[in-house]
Amino acid sequence: MSGWFEAQIVHTGRTPLFCFFVAFVTGFGFIRLSARLIRAKVRWWPGNVVAGTVHIHHMVFGVVFMTVGGIAELAAPLGSLDWRAGSAGLFGLGTALVLDEFALILHLRDVYWSNEGRLSIDAVFVAVGVTALLLLGITPVGVKSVSDYRRLLPGTPGAVATLHLAVAALFLLASVTLLKGKIWTGLFGLFVPPLFIVGAIRLARPGSPWARWRYRGRPAKLARADRREQHLRQPVIRAKIWVQDKLTGPHDLPAAAAQPAAVPGKTPAGPERPAVGAESRPPGAGP
Repeated sequence: MSGWFEAQIVHTGRTPLFCFFVAFVTGFGFIRLSARLIRAKVRWWPGNVVAGTVHIHHMVFGVVFMTVGGIAELAAPLGSLDWRAGSAGLFGLGTALVLDEFALILHLRDVYWSNEGRLSIDAVFVAVGVTALLLLGITPVGVKSVSDYRRLLPGTPGAVATLHLAVAALFLLASVTLLKGKIWTGLFGLFVPPLFIVGAIRLARPGSPWARWRYRGRPAKLARADRREQHLRQPVIRAKIWVQDKLTGPHDLPAAAAQPAAVPGKTPAGPERPAVGAESRPPGAGP
């Protein structure tokens, strides 16, 4: 293991990226554990962070950590690996706290434990997957440095034109893939370019911009896209949601399952807003 770390991480200059990855995964695991303990009303857990009557979501701390880590990275001496690695770790921790509440930022409302809140988990999984690929040395479109481009350009006008045409074709295929609603295919196509071809030639997802533009007058094609969505994609989505709920806690629990008990002579209080980051509850998720 140590030999792999030296060869794959240290000697390739990926130590800061490794520190970012470890801090990101650790920070996300901790904040999700905190959210679940608060949701379960565990008495010994410190719980929410509140300033007066203001619930401070953990994305606020994440923004502070990212700012400090980013500035420290920019100010770090070029030869100071320890400084750069520490800054990257702090930035990774901040990124975890922010992405864990990505859905709240997108919707501008507290959707942490609702179905919309699963978007935060998707964002975290994407960040973890891309960082892991970079750590393994798998780079976008297979180009690792500017010198790789120079080797691709022997200097002849024909070679330059060919490379520019290839880049334009790749961009076009990526655009079509994203317009067809195939976000994951487009993301991993950056690392495995043939996926762009697959995404561009297959049917668009129903509701995607491509389907709205191109399938409006073609009901047969739209029906095929709907059938493919139901038979192929929906089972994958259900499996993904099952895995997410096992790792991060179930979302959209029935409201009646967690209603606070009424206290005689007292007016029932509204749902408490969780803190330490984003541990918000949907209506009826607990006191």
